Amino acid sequence: MKKVLIIGAGGVGRVVAHKCVQAVKDGYFSEVMLASRTREKCDSIAAELSIPVKTARVDADNVPELTELLLAEKPDLVINVALPYQDLTIMDACLEAGVHYLDTANYEPRDTAKFEYSWQWAYQDKFSEKGLMALLGSGFDPGVTNVFTARMVKHHFDRVDEIDIIDANAGSHGQPFATNFNPEINIREVTAPCRHWEDGKWVETGALKTKHSFDFPEGIGPMNIYRMYHEEMESLVKHFPTIKKAQFWMTFSDNYLKHLEVLQNVGMTRIDEVEYNGVKIVPLQFLKAVLPDPGSLGPLTKGRTCIGVVARGVKGGQEKKTYIYNICDHEACYRETNSQAISYTTGVPAVVGAIMMATGKWMGKGVFNMEQFDPDPFLKTLADYGLPWVEVSADDIPAL
Repeated sequence: MKKVLIIGAGGVGRVVAHKCVQAVKDGYFSEVMLASRTREKCDSIAAELSIPVKTARVDADNVPELTELLLAEKPDLVINVALPYQDLTIMDACLEAGVHYLDTANYEPRDTAKFEYSWQWAYQDKFSEKGLMALLGSGFDPGVTNVFTARMVKHHFDRVDEIDIIDANAGSHGQPFATNFNPEINIREVTAPCRHWEDGKWVETGALKTKHSFDFPEGIGPMNIYRMYHEEMESLVKHFPTIKKAQFWMTFSDNYLKHLEVLQNVGMTRIDEVEYNGVKIVPLQFLKAVLPDPGSLGPLTKGRTCIGVVARGVKGGQEKKTYIYNICDHEACYRETNSQAISYTTGVPAVVGAIMMATGKWMGKGVFNMEQFDPDPFLKTLADYGLPWVEVSADDIPAL
């Protein structure tokens, strides 16, 4: 059994704390601790849990402060669900203190909306030399989508040629405009130039310029999906080099897109500093402060999410198409963890990844992406922890 330290007390941190408590009861972890810049948030989450959980205040931007906490508490594993800007400082502290590391999203520099693994992959030798493991992107997308792809490579195809990762939030929170996770990260991601992989190179197009309709399963029905860049494509085409084309798609309502267009047009999505009344502010950070807190959307959100991967390739000399997906209900997630499905679908896989590491089913020295390990034990535990998945192989899976 292992001691786990969670860093981050937002919506995803809340889900991770709840599911880590389940893992303690199941005998995977011995102890759980929760730390954040605001200890009151940690204490609020701890009060919801069925076993005592220690809390602490820590500045995730401060390596000496993080290291001091890790050396004092001696966790076996850090689950990082803080901001993506803080991945490297937390990794540095884990190296200093000799602690394994897991996160749910790749590092982003604060001053550039750029999403890639290069900064974290550069830590390969550092973690390997210390005999430590860093597991990157153990959320849903990235994360489960990587493992879905690995399962299809292992069980369904001799060669995978194309993948489409398709993410639908078919729910509604009733607010004029709000984001389902951290507004700053969400808007940076959505407004970044689109890139997809095709014939051995990245092809760049404008943000949200390519649109299709996709008929989602189990009664969700047709929704508009928009192509955008997402980091799991970068690792998937590296580790599965037969992939000739990789695309990521996400649903957005017309209302969301109209608000986003206006905010872009008036400069509120800028990430560079502007001066206002003698004070330098970043417009997007100010916008984050006035938008609804995603954590407040839990009791308001109804409907379902559907996230999955469509793969095309060859098996036994015949062309084949397979679709693996999960459907998650917002209201059911809130009843269990006081968070909606966006946080739930990120937090549960983080805990499952931690269980894989704690049990030694996934373990190595260095920096790893999810698809580098056996998908089967992860997906079995994922279903046990609240995210069952469905697998379909058929010619009539919608084409993109």
